[in-house]
Amino acid sequence: MVAQLQLKYYSPEKYLELEEKSDTKNEYLDGEIIPMAGGTTNHNQIAGNFFRAFPLTISDRDYYIYINDVKLWIPDYRFYTYPDLMIIEGKPVYQSENSNIVTNPKIIIEVLSDSTQNYDKTEKFRAYRSLPSLQEYILISQSSYYVEQFIKQTEQQWLFNAIEGENNHLALPSVDFSISFFQIYQRIVFNS
Repeated sequence: MVAQLQLKYYSPEKYLELEEKSDTKNEYLDGEIIPMAGGTTNHNQIAGNFFRAFPLTISDRDYYIYINDVKLWIPDYRFYTYPDLMIIEGKPVYQSENSNIVTNPKIIIEVLSDSTQNYDKTEKFRAYRSLPSLQEYILISQSSYYVEQFIKQTEQQWLFNAIEGENNHLALPSVDFSISFFQIYQRIVFNS
């Protein structure tokens, strides 16, 4: 006899309570708790490289940049997630009094892994697009010099750029910042 898995519904409040006590990170999507995959050293290094290179003030505008541990709440999808990096212009807007859940990223950056790249490019991006503050979505490969960039043009239209090659750079027009692939991929060893 085959055991049937039963999905259990959790309220957002119950998820937050369980997540606070959890040893691992989990996403929450409209009642379902989804365990997050573990990262690789390349994944961690790329996120750290970008985090270190991003200035907190550009052209007299203030930014906050968060890495891995700050949750994002997406109300239209009833979705809590942990983007690899988020850049917020001005002050963070919190989901309530909880200062580890933000709602207003201007840029979201995900480092792609084999197990999550399809999800990051489809369902997750669909949820991210519902955020009025989001202007750019960046997907960074950890297996080659390759970045996909989506720049918001209108509510329904995003411009896609594919940037490939060791000597390139990534320009973020919404914050007037550019970073070289050398900086992004510093100390990365690609698996053959």
